[in-house]
Formats: sequence, C-alpha cells, structure tokens
Amino acid sequence: MKLSTKGRYAVTAMADIARQGHERPVSLSEISERQNISLAYLEQLFGKLRRAGLVESMRGPGGGYTLARAASDIAMSEIMAAVDERLKATQCDGAVGEGCTHDGAQCLTHNLWERLSAHVHVFLQQTSLEDVIATEIQPCPAVPDFSALLEEEGAAHG
Repeated sequence: MKLSTKGRYAVTAMADIARQGHERPVSLSEISERQNISLAYLEQLFGKLRRAGLVESMRGPGGGYTLARAASDIAMSEIMAAVDERLKATQCDGAVGEGCTHDGAQCLTHNLWERLSAHVHVFLQQTSLEDVIATEIQPCPAVPDFSALLEEEGAAHG
C-alpha cells in the first residue's frame, strides 16, 4: 500500500489553508513556497479539490483559496477521494470479486489485505482536517515501534 505524492500533497496543502486561511484566502504560491510543492502540481490538485466542494476560490488581487467547510467537517478520506487517491493493500485491479492472480482467482491472502484497506479507510474517514492541524496524532499504543525493535534486535545480536 503506497500513498502517492498526490494524496500527501493534497492533505498538506489543505492543512496549510486550515492553519493560514482564517483571515483571508491563501494563494497557491504561498502554499508552494511554505510547503515546497510545485505550483503547477498544486494547480492540478486544487482543480480537483474545488470540484469536490472542499475549497472555494477567490480571483483577483488578494485572492486564493479558503476551506469550503469547517476543518472539523472535512475528513481525510474526502481529500483522498477528491484527488483520486486509492489506498488499497490488495493487488487486484479488477472489479469487486475479481481476483489478483493470473487466472482471475483471489490470492491466498486477499481477505487480509482487503481488511487492512477497510481499516485504513475507516481511520481516514474518522480523522478530520482539524484533527491533523490541532493536535499531533498519537501513534496507536497497540502498534510497536518497529525502529526500536530493530535496534534492540541488533544490540542483542551485536
């Protein structure tokens, strides 16, 4: 499962507007400069975000973008969907029910990856733009810190 720059940049730009855009519209050139994202790429993303109803644009001097709704009412899943970011862990390219192997059957671990994709979607649906900018999202205590485990394992074998 990979998150492309499209999804990362869309979320980053939306978070930038949520932080900066309370008093006035935020220009894409400002976002580009602050977040080190290509202006041309932001223009493409914001066309999609605007069509999805997540941002509103104002033209002219002092123009730019504002959030179309409160940051607390914009889910991460909406931003991802707006820019066509598909986060799925399966390798299946076909329609629902079609498999991922060369003969069209589902692979042995298909249901595992399908369930993982569902959990990721639920997490993104339950996480608002406000959550992202207001607080640091804490890691789940049930998930181990893999880097620390690797260091411990290396020290035990070294």
